[in-house]
Amino acid sequence: MKLISVNVGLPREVLWHGTPVITGIFKHPVEGRIQLRRLNLDGDRQADLTVHGGAHKAVYCYPIEHYAYWRNELPGRDLPPASFGENFTTEGMPFENEVHLGDRFSIGEAEVIVTQPRLPCFKLGIRFDDDHIVKRFLESGRTGFYVAVTRPAEVGAGDEIRLLARDPHNVSISQITRLHVAPWHSAADAAVARRALLVESLPEAWKDDLRDHLKKLTA
Repeated sequence: MKLISVNVGLPREVLWHGTPVITGIFKHPVEGRIQLRRLNLDGDRQADLTVHGGAHKAVYCYPIEHYAYWRNELPGRDLPPASFGENFTTEGMPFENEVHLGDRFSIGEAEVIVTQPRLPCFKLGIRFDDDHIVKRFLESGRTGFYVAVTRPAEVGAGDEIRLLARDPHNVSISQITRLHVAPWHSAADAAVARRALLVESLPEAWKDDLRDHLKKLTA
C-alpha cells in the first residue's frame, strides 16, 4: 500500500446556481513533502468548520482504484488525483467493505486512525458541476473515509502505508454508511450499531444518531 498523491487547497468563492458559495473542495497535488498535523495538512483548509474539518476529519482518503469506476461512469471527464476533494489518494488500501472504523495505519512516519465515511454535501456537485453526483456517489458505495491523526509527521507521495492494527469491533465503512443512509429495522443492523458504539474513534455525533435509531427499534 502506498500514498499516490497528497492534495491540499484553500477555500475559494464560486458561483453555484447564481449564489456565491465558499468551498475548500478544489484541491491539487503537491510536490515534495508536507507536514501532516492534528487538524489538517499544511496548506489545506475547510470552508465550513461546522461540518468539515476538525480532529475526526483531519484527512480524507480516497483509493485511486475507484477512479476507474468513475471514468466509466463519467466518460470524457478529466479525473486527476484530488478530483473528489481527497487529501490522500491511496493505492492498495482496503476498500470501504474491508476497512473498519478504528483501524490504524502508518503513512510514512505518520500514524492515523479511521473515524468515519465521507458523506458528501452539495459542494461535491459544485466540483463536478452536477446536481446528481452526490446521490450517485453515495449509491456507488465508493465513499472513501476520514482519518484522525494520532502521530503527526511529514508525508509525501510514494510513502508506504502499513496496517498497524485492526479494530476488534469489526464495523466496516460500508456498514456504518448503510446505517446512516438506509432504513434499518433488523437485529443484524442493531448488532452493527451496538458494535459501532464501542469504537472509540467514531465521533459522538455518529453515536448519538445510532442511539436514537436503537431507541426507536426498542420503543
